[in-house]
Amino acid sequence: MLVFVYGTLKRGKSNHAFLDGQKFAGLAVTRAVYRMYDAGGYPGLVYDVENGCPIRGEVWDVDEACLERLDVLENVAGGDYQREKIALEPPFDGLDVQGYRWLLRLTGLRDAGQSW
Repeated sequence: MLVFVYGTLKRGKSNHAFLDGQKFAGLAVTRAVYRMYDAGGYPGLVYDVENGCPIRGEVWDVDEACLERLDVLENVAGGDYQREKIALEPPFDGLDVQGYRWLLRLTGLRDAGQSW
């Protein structure tokens, strides 16, 4: 499965080891329908059609075991993030690329710009 990562899972970042053994598919940019917020040491991506901007990240081809580990890391079951299809620009547009969208409150969080 293809997964878009935009924060601590990117190459050179603190949680990149979760992607050990997986295949890097390429650099990617979202369509301008998201914003990224600083959640205190890690980013949160939110859907924002009116004020969105392109978010820069990476796409990885991961196996099922890795995907399960990522879901645990992102606390999908606990409701911090939701894994869903992410709207990307070419060459990944139209593909089923999953990513993690922030579900918690934005109150007090600052905008993190386009790249973490």
